[in-house]
Amino acid sequence: MSNVERNPGCELDLGWLNSVHINLQAVNGQSRKLSILRDLKGECRAAWILKAITCIDLTTLAGDDTLSNVSRLCYKAAKPLAEDLLNELGFEYGENSPIHTAAICVYPSKVQDAVQTLAKIGLNEKIKVASVATGFPSGQTPLRTRLGEIRFAVEQGAKEIDIVIDRSLVLTGKWEQLYQEIQVMKEACGPHVHLKAILATGELGTLDNVYKASLVAMMAGSDFIKTSTGKEAVNATLPFGIVMARAIREYYEKMGYKVGLKPAGGVRTTKDALNWLVLIKEILGNDWLNPELFRFGASGLLGDLESSLYQYVTGKYPAGYEFTMG
Repeated sequence: MSNVERNPGCELDLGWLNSVHINLQAVNGQSRKLSILRDLKGECRAAWILKAITCIDLTTLAGDDTLSNVSRLCYKAAKPLAEDLLNELGFEYGENSPIHTAAICVYPSKVQDAVQTLAKIGLNEKIKVASVATGFPSGQTPLRTRLGEIRFAVEQGAKEIDIVIDRSLVLTGKWEQLYQEIQVMKEACGPHVHLKAILATGELGTLDNVYKASLVAMMAGSDFIKTSTGKEAVNATLPFGIVMARAIREYYEKMGYKVGLKPAGGVRTTKDALNWLVLIKEILGNDWLNPELFRFGASGLLGDLESSLYQYVTGKYPAGYEFTMG
């Protein structure tokens, strides 16, 4: 993220929040339009798929995570495509290869495993280690516990922290408290660790609340805003993405700082990924089409992207077992 000036935040502007009104019909109309804009075929489509791979935060957030599966995830992040397939696409793995995922995302207790594995394979500078924190996924633990979790993950070597906001503060309109909590969470990250604020959009009730929560998170200094934990009943949908992207654009126009967007939860197919990339291009522009300002939070997406590239290269569908993490 070194090429993007970090968002320092600003004072909480309640007048700005009170002026928010989202037209649901217009958002749904734009969502339908984006879904039919994907006239991507052949080499162009393959290039967009490669772009999507470089924007993935490859994630494991399971109760049975071990050193073994975290290490395996790191190796997959380093070489996300089969080598022969990558060669057919005109690339090869090596010191300057651009083909790797953006980050690994794990629980705080597994950060050290990821850091050590990436160091072992010489990619700890290229692939970030991100960690969820702050009472993930509910955000309902005491604030001092949430802050302690952030500090622990940072001490273990995390370079990005995906916090989860307390949704009750949005639902009850306690914007000052939400703003203050995110501010102290950013302070706990320290000056060199990026903060992604998970809004859990599917639990915020209205699109107005999604827009307002997006603004508050950015005002408090978030480097990214993220749709979901992946654990809610409704996760990353295009209407949520449209609303969050518009909030990012308005914040940039008013404050001059670019904030990133991360859809997470439910982004599983090549079609899903291309929809999101088109959304970013249409609303935020090409500057956001890179890992510094756009990420996918995903565990299953990579396999489908790899399968799509295999089909492009060979003209055949791969067997279901060919591109799995196992």
